[in-house]
Amino acid sequence: MTKNIYFLSDAHLGSLAIAHKRTQERRLVRFLDSVKHKAAAIYLLGDMFDFWNEYRYVVPKGYTRFLGKLSELTDMGVEVHFFTGNHDLWTYGYLEQECGLIVHRKPLTTELYGKEFYLAHGDGLGDPDNKYKVLRRIFHSPLCQRMLNFIHPWWGMQLGLNWAKHSRLKRADGKEPPYMGEDKEYLVLWTKQYKQTHPNIDYFIYGHRHIQLDVTLADKTRMLILGDWIWQFTYAVFDGEHLFLEQYVEGESEP
Repeated sequence: MTKNIYFLSDAHLGSLAIAHKRTQERRLVRFLDSVKHKAAAIYLLGDMFDFWNEYRYVVPKGYTRFLGKLSELTDMGVEVHFFTGNHDLWTYGYLEQECGLIVHRKPLTTELYGKEFYLAHGDGLGDPDNKYKVLRRIFHSPLCQRMLNFIHPWWGMQLGLNWAKHSRLKRADGKEPPYMGEDKEYLVLWTKQYKQTHPNIDYFIYGHRHIQLDVTLADKTRMLILGDWIWQFTYAVFDGEHLFLEQYVEGESEP
């Protein structure tokens, strides 16, 4: 029997701007528990943490339910792939060594059940914001990453979490702008351009934008944006033949 492959993103666990963060983490863990016997692999497409920075002997406080469930999944033989986002890219081995995750720092093109998938968090792909491009280069700079780790962990975490909180609260209701349309949504525009030189890709799946989107491009290629695990609790599931964008609603039948 073919097992499912699941995709989700953008839980932003630990965010100082999310009042229901403990409830949110428990709900995410219950979802993972509900699919553990049906999953061949789970792809976490970035920003699962609102800020994650590892030191040599210190990792961020909390997230024990989530990290414990991921460890259980990998111990069972489920592949769990963790894509670094723009909030949780400062990981240096703990998630691989202690939790058994497969960490991806760049977009991944991979074949799943005979279909070609392009998987990425989505930040930096076609984004026209020049200020963000500069900030992203700083975040990914090895020198700047080493400088961050010279700061005491308490100060470093406060800096990161408060920066993330400020960034979220600048938006109306703390949420991303709604879908801008196929002719303006930069991930759609970037995907169309990339598809011209990579015609064999069947599915593009992204996080980052916090919107639910499922559009069909040329040659029946589909592009999905996964929503989030703050308010929407959405995910994609591929059963080997069909790809669905779903919402996890507790109390209903298991996904």
